[in-house]
Formats: sequence, structure tokens, C-alpha cells
Amino acid sequence: MFVRTYQKKKILFFAAASIFLLCALLGRLIYIMAVRGEYYSQMATDLQEREREIKALRGRILDRNGVVLADNETVCTVSVIYNQVKDPERVIEVLCEELELSEEYVRARVEKYSSRERIKSNVSKEVGDRIRGYDLAGVKVDEDYKRYYPYSTLASKVLGFTGSDNQGILGLEAVYDEYLTGESGKILTMTDASGIELQEEGERRIEPVAGQDLVISIDANIQNYAEQLALQAYEAKEAENVMILVMNPNNGEIYACVNVPEFDLNNPYELTEEWAGKLTGGNTEDNLNTMWRNGVISDSYEPGSTFKIITAAAALEEGAVSLEESFYCPGYVVVDDRRIRCARTTGHGAETFITALQNSCNPVFVQIGLRLGVETYYSYFESFGLSTKTGVDLPGESRTIVHQMEDMGNVELATMAFGQGFQITPIQLLTTVSSIINGGTRVTPHFAVKAVDGEEETVFEYPVTEGIVSEETSVIMRELLESVVSEGGGKNGQVEGYRVGGKTATSQTLPRGNGKYIASFIGFAPADDPQVIAICIITHPQGVYYGGQICAPVIRQLFENILPYLEEENYNKQTEQG
Repeated sequence: MFVRTYQKKKILFFAAASIFLLCALLGRLIYIMAVRGEYYSQMATDLQEREREIKALRGRILDRNGVVLADNETVCTVSVIYNQVKDPERVIEVLCEELELSEEYVRARVEKYSSRERIKSNVSKEVGDRIRGYDLAGVKVDEDYKRYYPYSTLASKVLGFTGSDNQGILGLEAVYDEYLTGESGKILTMTDASGIELQEEGERRIEPVAGQDLVISIDANIQNYAEQLALQAYEAKEAENVMILVMNPNNGEIYACVNVPEFDLNNPYELTEEWAGKLTGGNTEDNLNTMWRNGVISDSYEPGSTFKIITAAAALEEGAVSLEESFYCPGYVVVDDRRIRCARTTGHGAETFITALQNSCNPVFVQIGLRLGVETYYSYFESFGLSTKTGVDLPGESRTIVHQMEDMGNVELATMAFGQGFQITPIQLLTTVSSIINGGTRVTPHFAVKAVDGEEETVFEYPVTEGIVSEETSVIMRELLESVVSEGGGKNGQVEGYRVGGKTATSQTLPRGNGKYIASFIGFAPADDPQVIAICIITHPQGVYYGGQICAPVIRQLFENILPYLEEENYNKQTEQG
């Protein structure tokens, strides 16, 4: 009796356990099918589908007038599917011949058991179409894009370039990559359990979304002409480099930014013939970085007498000097124990502040700097924005290199007053001078104007700082700098029919006495209402090295061509708006 009861309990236990297990399995099945069905269905699809990326068309870069500076070129990616190849020897033969690859390389990939093996990317469309024409089973030719620069070297150090996957590497391509990069598409193919694509199932496409076009302030005509002038000066003076920067002083839009020698944007990893001759030492990476470097943004130098514009403006603002005040230049000035000479060793004799600026007289500007004093001069240095970066929308901008205020004595102040003993970038100098001649507004120099996507556009805005100098000081400085060109050392910058203001400079590179100089000239026009400002810098010219003799003529020729062009452009825009 006891045994029979025990057996009955055992049977009931196993029956209950079985029923519980079946209910649990049924509940789990219902949960998977009803609640999580879509999730697991997608997992199954993902396991059965293989995807190939379709690169999005990268947004173009356009100049201010719509000229395409960076575009896209159709290329192809060639790959093979092992399971679908029927004649491997023929496939290897064709791919070796058309793609100019070794048999060993191609055979290793054709015979590799995989879902898809890439043979070569960035194949020209012409070659890709030829490979398609062979109709080889298992060979896939997918269209792709790579960056293409129609003008090759134009504004190379501004535009920058892209990498193998079309991401921005340098310049504007890198800074505005998020706007230029689109959204990649996909080609989806079904596979078997081994991950081999099933040819009979066909393909499904998710179309890519193109990136936005970037409109920049560069004017291809001005840039091209500035590059021609820079190249002529570079070759004529056997210089180390020549830089030209052209900007609208009222809004900071940069019309041209030249660094000769430039490089080939379509072959950025190859040293040009010019650079190969210059860079005889160093490793490849260092040489490429030197070739790509944008000196206007990244290289600082002693500005010399062009910096007298800043000293003069600070002195006028502070009331430390009057226009007709008398000075005397014997050819030198003694500061503490240092004898600082004038460029004219015999001296300029009696001068006013106006003629001292026209003559670019160092002793007079030393006296003016000492009148201001270290603390006051340093405060103007900061309020003019010279102690911070300009904020230009390119990577690699350098800061001004200057003594800390506590380390500045009379000698340091004296040399700074006429542009020596510290270093500044060309773009910083031009930006600061712009604020002095435009009425006192410090603008942010920039290239990007807007990003365009069909009918929609994103207009970029940049910070401005007002009150750098008073309107009165700005008017006086424009008149003084016009007199430098009409009557002083900047005579070679005169343009017939236009009022031009400007300042020359010639500075000696360190160490002093090495016989190497940097010549420069800043010019702007019209002098009474500046619409364009430009600087030309020639580093280590051979022979004549004075800024007034070799740089001023470059800006003159530039203005002779671009001033009528800008007038016509402004007239056309006003007509369209009116």
C-alpha cells in the first residue's frame, strides 16, 4: 500500500513538472514570436544579409562667385566573391592586366574563401567599365567617389585635401568636414549559412545622401592673379617663400591667401619638384608637413616697420603725440646702454610725426614707445587683440610671441615700438591693421561664408569687437598711411586713379647680421573708404631686399587688376539687389 502511494506521488510530481516546463516553453515561444518577434526577425536578416557601403557624394567647395574649387570624381571599387567565381584563372589574368597588380597579390585574394574580397579601390571609371565588359562571374565593380580639385594647386594650403575614405585631412576640408560629409548608403545582399552572397537573390539599395556645398570667400580670379604675382617674385628674388593675403577689412572675408610654393591637391602625398629641391633632408612625414604648412596662419615673424601702424595708432589714442610735433633724428637713439640706429645711418634730421611715419624713422618711434611706457603699451597690445589668436577658420594658427609685461624693459619696449623683438603672424598683423583703418572694429578673418543644401543654407557668423580705436584716430591713420604711399617710402605702391594707403617694412631675421631679411608691404584702397587690404611678404630675397622696392610693386600690380574688378563686382551686386 505504501509503495503504491509513493509511485502515485512520483508520477504526479513528474507530470506537474512536465506541465510546468511545457507552459514555460510555450510562454517563452509566445514571448519570442509576439513580443520580440520583430527584433529576432531583424537579427536573422542581419545574419543573412551582407552590406557594402555606398559613399555619399561629398559637398563641393565653391568660391564666392560659384566657381568649383573642390569637386568629386567617379571611381570604382573592384572586388570578388569566391563562391561565385567560375573561372579563377581568367579572373586573375584580367584583374592583373587591368588593375596593374601582381599575380601573387590578385591570386591570394581571388582564392581566399570569404564573402567578398576587395581587390582595389579608387579605380578609374574607364577601367571599371572595361572590367564590367568582361562579364566575369564573381567579379563585382561598385561605383565610388574620390575628391578632385579642378585647379590642382590653387589655394592648396587653404582648401586642404581628403583621405582615402573621403574624410577631411587638412585645411577647410578638415574644418568643415561635418558639413561636407554626407550620409553613406548601402548595398544589401542575401547570403547563405557560410556568408556567401546568393546571386539569385539580387541586391537591395539604400541610397546615400550627399553632403552640403561650402561657399567660401576666396575669389578664384583674385587668388589666381595673386599666385601668379607671388610666383614671379619668388623666382625673380630666389626667395625662400612668398606670401600674399588679401582681405575685406570691413567684414574679414579673405579673397586670396597665397603661400608660394604651393602643392598639388590631387597628389598631396608627393613632394612637388620645387619642394623636393628645397627639402633635401628630413624624413618623408616632416617634409610633407612642411610642404602643407600655411605660413600666413602658422608662421610668425618680426614684422618690422609695418608694426609702426600699431604704435602710431596707440600713441594717437593715448594722446602721447600730435601730428605736427617736432622730432630730430641724428641716425640713432640711445636707450639705457643700447645704441639703436635708424635705417638711414646719417639720420633724417628735423621731422614731424607725419614725416617720421613717411620716412619710417626708428628713433622717433622709439621715443614714442618710451612715452607710452611698458604698462600702457602692453595694455594697447592686448586691447588691439594682439595677445590672442584671430580665430580664423583654419587649423594651426599660431599666437603672437612677445615678452611678458614683467620682463619688458626700456630696450624691449623701444625695439617693439618699431617692430622688432617679438613675432607675429601675417594674418594677425593684417587683421589688427584692418581694425585701425576701418573705423575701429576688429573683425574675424574667415573663409567659410555659408553651407548650401538644395534650397536651404547655413550662413556662418563671426564675432566682431568694436571700439578698438576711435573713429577720429581711424580717419587720421588712413590719411597718414595714404601720405606714406603718396609722399613717403611706399611710393611704389601707388595705383593710378586710386587713393592707396600703406606701409613698408624690412626686417632682419635672427641671428642679427646673418644677411637674411624679410621684406613686406601692407596696402589698402581706397584710402578714404577701404574696401580691400593686402600684405605681401618675401622671405630671404636675394639682391635688393627692401620692402618698398620689392613688395610694394607686387601690391601695386595686384591692386591695378583687382580694384576695377571689385568695383564691377560690387556694382553688379548692387544692381541685382536694386
